[in-house]
Amino acid sequence: MKRRSFASLALLPLFTRPASAAERIGVLMLHGKNPGGPASPQYQPVKTAMEQQGWLVSLPDMPWSRNRYLQGHWDGAMAEVAQHVKALQDQGATRIVIWGHSMGVPAAMSHAARGGVAHALVLMAPGHVPRGYFTSPSLAPVRDSIQSARELLAAGKGDETQRFLDINQGRQQPVVTTAKNFLSYFDPESDADMGVTAPRLPPGLPVLTAIGEKDPLFSRVRAYYVDRLPANPKTQLLEVPGGHLETPQVALDQVMQWIPQALGA
Repeated sequence: MKRRSFASLALLPLFTRPASAAERIGVLMLHGKNPGGPASPQYQPVKTAMEQQGWLVSLPDMPWSRNRYLQGHWDGAMAEVAQHVKALQDQGATRIVIWGHSMGVPAAMSHAARGGVAHALVLMAPGHVPRGYFTSPSLAPVRDSIQSARELLAAGKGDETQRFLDINQGRQQPVVTTAKNFLSYFDPESDADMGVTAPRLPPGLPVLTAIGEKDPLFSRVRAYYVDRLPANPKTQLLEVPGGHLETPQVALDQVMQWIPQALGA
């Protein structure tokens, strides 16, 4: 895996020519967790830049958005990802890029680890860390909710609606769902954890991770999942200025350059 700083890429061309008509790139953008959603302001400049390249781009409302938080089981969310990928293919996309921000990162990785169609992953400011809930004291309320959900499931109450807690970027927020559904998103052994899915990604799948120097996960992202990715010469870790919300725009030029190179387009 190559590691590059923002500065090391600054002098490279900003954009590349569009892919040929025979190979059309389709990008599925997966937004961050509540209060995030497809209308969050950091996404439109990214979507517009990609569309200007002639790429097909989809930015749907996913089950972890402000409007749907947290809706159903992780398996249902993965089924939605697959449906959106199929829609891009039906529109003519032949090469599929899954672009995720924050919560969209573990979703993109889970889709690919389960064998879903993906020819490259672009992972911006990775977020949602089930394993971290058991190692970080500040995330203890979520750990307690996970333990409670496990006890409910063991007691045969996994399908009863309960109130649990999540913490997103330092802010507590309630999650009203069943224990079974909650654990599908929050259990450290689930496919919602990046460390679980990283080693299961296809070896030929190129992965670009970008993270800001002010991001809470900046110093831990390599150990959490990047170093667990299968070796691939096109896989890169890009360290950029700024924080969690700024990463999609700060890294945009480098992402636009990397995608065609990773796909060979």
